[in-house]
Amino acid sequence: MNKIQVIKRNGKKVDLDLSKFHNVVQYACDGITNVSTSVVELNSQIQFYDGMKTSDIQEILIKSAADLIEEDTPNYQYVAGKLINYHLRKEVYEQFIPLSLYEIVKKNINLKLYTSELLEWFTKEDFDTLDRIIDHNRDEIIPYAGMEQWRGKYLVKDRTNGKILETPQIAYILIAAVIFRNYPNRIKWIKDYYDAISKFYISLPTPILAGLRTTLKQVSSCVLVDIDDTLNSITAGTSAIVKYVSQRAGLGVNMGRIRSIGSSVKNGLAVHTGKTPYVRLIQSAVQSASQGGIRKASATICFVGWDLEIEDLFVLKNNKGTDDNRVKHLDYAIQLNKLFYDRLINNESITLFSTSEVPGLYEAFISDYEKFKKLYIEYENNPNIRKKYINAVDFFTILIQERTDTGRIYIMNIDSANEHGPYYPELAPISMTNLCVEILQTTVPLQDINDEDGRISLCTLSAINIGILNNKYDLEKYCNLAIRALNEIIDYQEYPIIAAKKGIDDYRAIGIGITNLAYWMAKNDLSYENIDQEGLDLIDEWFEAFSYYNIKTSSDIAKERGTPCGKIETLKYKDGIIPFDTRKLGVDELVKPKLRMDWRFLREQLKEFGVMNSPIMSQFPAETGSQTSHSTNGIEPVLSLITSKKSKEGTLKQVVPAIYKYKNKYNLKWDQKSPNGYLKIMCVIQKWIDGGMSTNTFYNPIFYENKEIPMSLIIKDIIDYYKWGGKNLYYMSVNDNSGEEKEILIENIENNKNEDIDVCEACSL
Repeated sequence: MNKIQVIKRNGKKVDLDLSKFHNVVQYACDGITNVSTSVVELNSQIQFYDGMKTSDIQEILIKSAADLIEEDTPNYQYVAGKLINYHLRKEVYEQFIPLSLYEIVKKNINLKLYTSELLEWFTKEDFDTLDRIIDHNRDEIIPYAGMEQWRGKYLVKDRTNGKILETPQIAYILIAAVIFRNYPNRIKWIKDYYDAISKFYISLPTPILAGLRTTLKQVSSCVLVDIDDTLNSITAGTSAIVKYVSQRAGLGVNMGRIRSIGSSVKNGLAVHTGKTPYVRLIQSAVQSASQGGIRKASATICFVGWDLEIEDLFVLKNNKGTDDNRVKHLDYAIQLNKLFYDRLINNESITLFSTSEVPGLYEAFISDYEKFKKLYIEYENNPNIRKKYINAVDFFTILIQERTDTGRIYIMNIDSANEHGPYYPELAPISMTNLCVEILQTTVPLQDINDEDGRISLCTLSAINIGILNNKYDLEKYCNLAIRALNEIIDYQEYPIIAAKKGIDDYRAIGIGITNLAYWMAKNDLSYENIDQEGLDLIDEWFEAFSYYNIKTSSDIAKERGTPCGKIETLKYKDGIIPFDTRKLGVDELVKPKLRMDWRFLREQLKEFGVMNSPIMSQFPAETGSQTSHSTNGIEPVLSLITSKKSKEGTLKQVVPAIYKYKNKYNLKWDQKSPNGYLKIMCVIQKWIDGGMSTNTFYNPIFYENKEIPMSLIIKDIIDYYKWGGKNLYYMSVNDNSGEEKEILIENIENNKNEDIDVCEACSL
């Protein structure tokens, strides 16, 4: 009988040696409890044949282990992860033992994949020192979902042939090296940061994980492009969008200033065609680049709620209609303020205008609520102003219905964003938000692509893994590392548009968030749905510390550098005003106002030295970032103890942390009747954060009569969220009891959902 021969990675044919494959599975199972080598092998059902590739055999073993991941056998996630690690090492190094860091760097520079500056910043001796810091065994603790994300998305590869050219620990050490290359005592800082990210204390978003060490020098997750009511501005904004979607950024686009359909153009020489044609133009710009297959391009468009076209804008994502009157491949944020909620409560009407026909109203809307209200009523009573009326209950009903049907019509409370933001609204108003609605920064519309007076705002992100910290004081170390790293990234990266560089020079915006809150809640025996006073107080205490250490680090850096961010005079921080001071007082119903940290000291430091960044904190989605850091997704409750998540890498099973110990402590998303408890938690956190939060709403129909969720309940949750200080609302999801959220099943969501946002989830992690 002829022997079966298999083809090795180098193309060489050798006789099949079953013991080698048994040894690989044995390696993957060693040290892991409740797993079996023989079960993995039997489950693989490998049918060997002559000419079979050893790499195909390895993939079969990986799938076999992954298929065994269940609630009673969750540790197969580590077996599958180790099998991927073995596979990666053989592909990258052509052996199991890694090559030296210096060899890898030289090779990938020669391939023009790493930046050549690495060999300018570090000598061979430096790389040898860094080599001794690397712990390649940490790749073995990255579970299956994380390793699949690494090899599918983050690791540097030749994308023409798919060959991967590094392993996760190489990426981690080089990210740390690029960031802290200029720091005094840089080896210590590199080691500390490497340890923090490779042990999952700090989670990084897609652009940093995939880009920092390569020739790409744009790793901000979020880009905010503001557009004025002119054709030149629309053209300039579109050009800026094209530049940034090609560089892995998620987009926020403000179209609130653009006049409505039927408005006069050029003093009556023409009539405006409305926003939809220009929104379609933006959609084409967003879809013009694939971002190298790493991250889909996506954008959220901002509209004012009192726009004359608002009823048409509400249904832009609705499947009913034609391509001429629908724009299904973008998401939308509808901007509201107190007037809308007051009129809803009082069952009054909302009046709709075109921005070009009510001078000063848009500017007041974003910067001065009392002035807006006065002007709004004056325009309502002016018979010469074109207007339209809609009952407030009908307005919110349509908004909520479209939000429910698509899952992706967002809400931005623009007065809350400005009043509780870091800027003085009269000096630097916030007029928009980003892809995932957590970034709230001041912008200035572009009039030309080379406009030196416009301002594009960028945000660079990072998250602290709160779930694995021992106490709130551990936040100090990791907030310090995270903020220092982001400031170095800001200095390092390039800015292809003048207005983006201006935004960085003025405010150096960053977004420090947290991830793994559901695990932290389980460890502390807390329920999202039935959060009690003691639980809210504990959350308040931890996030006060989070806020304190982040603000203090940004101020420390300003002190060390001898200068704060460029537009410090527009910030509340310069007067010692912290987020706690500008909170919406409704949140005091949830937790009594209390300061525990040394804010007196920090207020004085802020007055003297200012801050290096604004905003400093933002809470973003952390979908794929949670997989690489083995954490639960950002601030969200988990869907199940083992979640099957679809991505272009396939269906990835992700297990909650410490499932054996805390499986009965996790408060699962669809076990909750409504998001009311979750919204309370979010608003307590928001009190301490100067930026925004990607806050979701979700409902399970099984808890309601006839499985119908009362519209009144959804409206009440939205009103409460506003009253307690909530700034933005992100996804809306409804459980259809199929094991997946309703939004995933809707065609236009399936087509448009940016599964790679960290993000942002953009932003995202």
